[in-house]
Amino acid sequence: MEDFRVRRLQPGAGQTKIRNVPIAVTPEGFWCCPSPAVLQKTLKNQNHQTKHKGSSLPTSKAFSVEKSPNIASEKRTSSTPTRSRPVSDDQRCPTTDNPASSPTTASERPPPKPTAESQQHKISVGFGQPETSDLKVILYGKEGLAVKMTVHSNILAENSSYFSDRLSRQSPVSCVEILDCEDVEIYVETVGLMYCKEVKHRLIKQTVPRVLRILKVAESLGFRACVISCLDYLEAVPWVGEEEESVISSIRHLHSDNYGVSPLLKRVCSDITNPPNDTLSRIMELVLKSSEDKGRREMKSLVLKLLKENNIWINGSADICIETLYSSCRGCLDSLLALFRQASDDDFADTSLESKDIVMRQIALDADNLVWLVEILADRHIADDFAVIWASQNELAGLHSKIPIVSRHLVSCVSARLFVGIGRGEMLPSKDIRQLLLHVWLQPLIDDYSWLQHCCRSFDRKVAEEGIGRTILTLPLEDQQTILLSWLGSFLKVGDNCPNLQRAFEVWWRRTFIRPYTEKQGQTLQLDRS
Repeated sequence: MEDFRVRRLQPGAGQTKIRNVPIAVTPEGFWCCPSPAVLQKTLKNQNHQTKHKGSSLPTSKAFSVEKSPNIASEKRTSSTPTRSRPVSDDQRCPTTDNPASSPTTASERPPPKPTAESQQHKISVGFGQPETSDLKVILYGKEGLAVKMTVHSNILAENSSYFSDRLSRQSPVSCVEILDCEDVEIYVETVGLMYCKEVKHRLIKQTVPRVLRILKVAESLGFRACVISCLDYLEAVPWVGEEEESVISSIRHLHSDNYGVSPLLKRVCSDITNPPNDTLSRIMELVLKSSEDKGRREMKSLVLKLLKENNIWINGSADICIETLYSSCRGCLDSLLALFRQASDDDFADTSLESKDIVMRQIALDADNLVWLVEILADRHIADDFAVIWASQNELAGLHSKIPIVSRHLVSCVSARLFVGIGRGEMLPSKDIRQLLLHVWLQPLIDDYSWLQHCCRSFDRKVAEEGIGRTILTLPLEDQQTILLSWLGSFLKVGDNCPNLQRAFEVWWRRTFIRPYTEKQGQTLQLDRS
């Protein structure tokens, strides 16, 4: 930024003081107003120096630029109404062609803002050739900041539908004032862009948030060429993080103005009206069939996170998505059962080591896929039907002990996830299904528990034990007793290599031995009182 010498005029003073005001000039030659923070800092410093000297505040402190650069202009068409708040020329600005020649009118008109700040601080900005300028535009921003722009009415009228309409209603017009200007800095820059041959080139080094600010002002001024250039910029650059929402919200309202924003919105919106169910099925298929461990593991984690964060089960797609998931579950179950049968066959021992490795690896892969699918179903609260399917897998559970634990242990993770889901209320299977799940799959889970604790990173022991215990406690008291006494025998033999269900055991104990006694005592007291 380049500093320019600016004359500060004080009425009644016999001398002229020179101040430096931070106004920059662009490579194309038009003035660019700095940010409001820089302006306010400069103005506060000037105000502080005035107070420190003990001098009284003058009624007006206008800053005028001593020189203006010369640039060429380009004619453009314009077409949109404005949202600015203009002030009548009769109320605010001199009506003569040369405002400076009527000092009485200028001094008698009331200030646009009654505050002292608005009467103190003005910045002058010049565009084009100063000797041919015929219009002044005064912007009144926040905290009393006022910027006076010396411009050319033909340039503004040719590029802005707002200024074209404003200037055509009353002729000649020498001054236009805009009150409550929200973004003085960008307003000045946008007016300067009307003097540029290639607006798009001026936006190349800008940031997305700044271009959105320019777009807002350009749209309010009906500066069509600038709006189109901003849209071209936004269509070409990437949007990072929260910028995407800002861009979309800023351009959606431009639909009715026929600015051609459809290519821009195609980045985030598809022309397909139906949900992309085929795409989801394809993604699931690719992930499930992947044989590369690292890539499959990372994509499973990513897809699961995205499914949890975004509810895609809407607009009639829920049934299709559920069907896709359950179809994948059945495919994994059928493959797993066939592999269990093959691995437990007597002839399997005679096969080559390479063939055994392929089978065992596929067992682990299918079980891992099943764990992932059950996690999705449980998280979406649609796993009730799978609980019924899993409880009926008696043959699979019977073959479980014949498979090496290194390959089969993930099957027990499926059972553990179902118990956790029941304990959390994520699924509501019937009493018979809950009882059957524990009867069929609790013992295989106990058999694999030591391996799960020490060799399965995704297994959470405390969560699994709480889920198993809560599932047991949902059954009738007699069934609780049967299951917990069986567990007690295993726990006393292997200790930590068995699920720790002591909390569930305590609840069952109180229900069995303490509650009947306390209820009997309560009944006795009621009889005595009656």
